[in-house]
Amino acid sequence: MGAMKNILLLSLAVLLLAGCATGIRPPRGARMVERPMVTTGYCKCGKCCNWRRTIFGRPVIAGGPHKGEHKEVGRTASGTKARPGTIAADTTRYPFGTVMYIPGYGYGRVEDRGGGIQGQHIDLFFKRHRDAMAWGRQRKTVKVWLR
Repeated sequence: MGAMKNILLLSLAVLLLAGCATGIRPPRGARMVERPMVTTGYCKCGKCCNWRRTIFGRPVIAGGPHKGEHKEVGRTASGTKARPGTIAADTTRYPFGTVMYIPGYGYGRVEDRGGGIQGQHIDLFFKRHRDAMAWGRQRKTVKVWLR
C-alpha cells in the first residue's frame, strides 16, 4: 500500500510540474502584457534552420547571403544551445532574454531569431521535427514579461 501511495504522489508531482520543465520563470518586477501572436514550430534540422551538409559532412548555411558559410547546428543567435523553451523572435521588439508564456507550449525565453520572424510572430523550439510540424501555425494570446 505504501508503494502505491508513493507512485500516486510521484505521478501528481509530475503532472503539477510538467509546465515547469524548462525552468524558465518570469523575472521579478517585470511588467506583463498580453499580445496576440502567430506561433510556429521549429527544430534544429536543416529544413527548419536552412542548413545542409557538404560532401565532407560539414554543416553549412544552405541559402541566402551567407550561403556556404559554416553553421553551428543547435546553437541560437544568442549563443545558447537550442532546447525546449527556446523562442525565436523579432529581437527589435523582443530582445534576447524576454520571457513569454505560450498556452499549450509553456514558458520560453527569446534566445534566437530568424529571417522570417518579424513583428508579432514567434517560432517555438521542439526537439523533434514531427513535433514542430504538428504544432503548425497557431494564433495565440501570449503573455510577455517586459523589463
